[in-house]
Amino acid sequence: MGQIRGARRGRLINVYRLLLHSPALAEAWFGLNNAVRWKTKLDGRLRELVIIRVGSLCRAPYILRQHIPKLALAEGLQPAEWEALSSWRESSLFNERERAALAYADVLTETTAASDATVSGLKPFFDERQIVELTVLIGAYNMHARVLNALDLDLELPEK
Repeated sequence: MGQIRGARRGRLINVYRLLLHSPALAEAWFGLNNAVRWKTKLDGRLRELVIIRVGSLCRAPYILRQHIPKLALAEGLQPAEWEALSSWRESSLFNERERAALAYADVLTETTAASDATVSGLKPFFDERQIVELTVLIGAYNMHARVLNALDLDLELPEK
């Protein structure tokens, strides 16, 4: 618990309060979450776009509350950008690299498997390592959404 609390600036957020009913799962979740967020070659802006898109598709208010606005702003996203994610295909706010990642996030969230064409659309922008990291990021946040929604996790109170 000390490691989990320490990594969140002394705060034990609700997801870890819940998961600590099973310490081994809390530890594994914490390790996976830190790896997909901080130990990849994916840039923070792209990571936040994908996380927010997955959270939105999965109707996961806990994920959205955790990432909007504080984490999204810290990675350079602006309110107009996270608001445009609901109709990102029609928006001009995202570059081709981001659009390829968002298309991949949509497919993996909605169907769990990507066509060869979708994966090929990633290759001009991402190397093999980054494709694996992007895939695991999307999968991890789909898992987060399903677990947190199923257990009806309470939203965090806003920080003061």
